[in-house]
Amino acid sequence: MKYDAAIVGGGPAGLNAALVLGRARRKVALFDNSQARNMVTHASHGFITRDGVEPAEFRRIAYEEVLGYPTVQHWETDVTDIRRTKDGFTIYTKAGEQIQARKVILAAGLKEKLPDIEGVADYYGKSLFACPFCDGWELRDQPLVVISDNPMAFHKVKLLQNWSRDVIVCTNGAADILNSDQREQLEARRIRVIDTPIATLTGQNGMLEKVHFTDGSFIERSGGFIDPAQISKIDFKEALGYQTEDNGGIVIDAMGKTTAEGVFAAGDTAYVMPSQLIYAAASGSKAAMSVMGELTEENWQLL
Repeated sequence: MKYDAAIVGGGPAGLNAALVLGRARRKVALFDNSQARNMVTHASHGFITRDGVEPAEFRRIAYEEVLGYPTVQHWETDVTDIRRTKDGFTIYTKAGEQIQARKVILAAGLKEKLPDIEGVADYYGKSLFACPFCDGWELRDQPLVVISDNPMAFHKVKLLQNWSRDVIVCTNGAADILNSDQREQLEARRIRVIDTPIATLTGQNGMLEKVHFTDGSFIERSGGFIDPAQISKIDFKEALGYQTEDNGGIVIDAMGKTTAEGVFAAGDTAYVMPSQLIYAAASGSKAAMSVMGELTEENWQLL
C-alpha cells in the first residue's frame, strides 16, 4: 500500500499532523522511536487543557486519539533513510521495512547536549530547566542560577526577573558572552555574575543545592536554567535536497513546506520557536494542511 503521507516523528508536531491528515481521510504512516526530548522533565506547561501534564501521559492521550482513526498506521522504529522515487518517496526503517508515500513531513525534533559540567544531568528536568515560560512558575521566588555560555543569557536573566529577583549568572568561564554595558546593567540591579568555571553541582534527589567552582568557592541555589545545545535528530538533507538554516533547522515557509518538492517540516525539526508543545502542535497542523493542499490539487487533475 502507498501512503498519502509519511510523518517522521511522533511528538506534538508529528502527532498533530497525523491527526489532521487522518481526519481528512488520508492514509498516514507515522514513525516514532519513542525517544521524546521532554521525557526528562516531570511535567509540561503552557498547553491549554494540558497544563502540568506528564510527558508520558500527553503522549498516551495523543496516540489514543490519533490511532483511533483507521487512516493512521504507526511504526515504533527509527527511520534510517528516505529516498525519492518516480512519484513520491521510499521510507526505510531500522527494522528493514520499506514504506511508500507521496509526501513526507519531518517532525522528529531535536536532541539536547547538556553543558560539560559534572552532575548537571542529575538535576536537568527536576530543578534545572531550559525554558522560563515552561518552568519559571515552579521556581518562582527561589534563589536561582543561570548557567550559560550563550550570548542570549542576558535576555534570559532579564526574562527571569518576572519569576525571581534572586538570580546569579554563571558564564562557566565564557566571560565574553556579556559585554561591558550588559555587565553594568546587571550590576546596577544587584545581579551577580561569576565567570569562574564550574567544577560540579550538588544536591539531593534531583534538587539542586550548590554550585561549586574550580577555585573552591560555591554558591547556594535551589534551581535555575541552562542552555543545552540543540541538535537535529535527523539529517536527510543530502537525500532530499532541502535547505537548512545556519543553526541546522530546516527552512520552511509559513505553512511548513521546505525548499524540496514534496517535503514538509514541523516543530523543533524546523526550529519553530519557542520550543513548546503548543507551538510544535500548531506547526504540525499547518504542515498537514499544506500537504492536504498539494494532494488535493494533484488528485483534482486526475478527475
